[in-house]
Amino acid sequence: MSDPTGDGRRVRGERSRRELIEATVRVVARDGVAGVSHRAVAREAGQPPTAAAYHFRSIDDLLTAALTRCMEQDAARMRALAARADGSAAGLRDLAELMCAVVADPDHLLAEYELYLLAARRPELRGPTSDWLAAVTELGRRYTDDPVRLRLLAGAVDGLLMQALLTDEPPTPEEFEAVLRAVLP
Repeated sequence: MSDPTGDGRRVRGERSRRELIEATVRVVARDGVAGVSHRAVAREAGQPPTAAAYHFRSIDDLLTAALTRCMEQDAARMRALAARADGSAAGLRDLAELMCAVVADPDHLLAEYELYLLAARRPELRGPTSDWLAAVTELGRRYTDDPVRLRLLAGAVDGLLMQALLTDEPPTPEEFEAVLRAVLP
């Protein structure tokens, strides 16, 4: 028989951990990776000052958890698209619309790219980014087996999203779709 008190603590602990990870993403969006501290994250999450240090031993653990969460969510969305895609233009339109939805939350996207670039400096963080790239490739394989085009797709998606952060007027679904059509035959 399970201990209901123990299970309740575990559920609260998982909820607290999830809130701290989400708060880390918000802190990165607002202050950059350099702004992440246990206190800043706990404050952002509305938790006691010691909460982040209790759940995450180091700032690296916090950043790794935030990067992992972002990449898991992005990979899951991409895999859901891949599951529906049949190699038709409708699938590319769905991807273009997903890209617009991502760009509609520029703060979150900026935080993701800050964390993503952190993985370029720290090889131990590359697992989650590899999963994201694999998900993009899975979608691309609905259209082509050409490894060059698959690599172009991953680069195009990343580059287009990054460039969208640098513009006052984000691209439209039609603009994203036109690029995707040029990459995937």
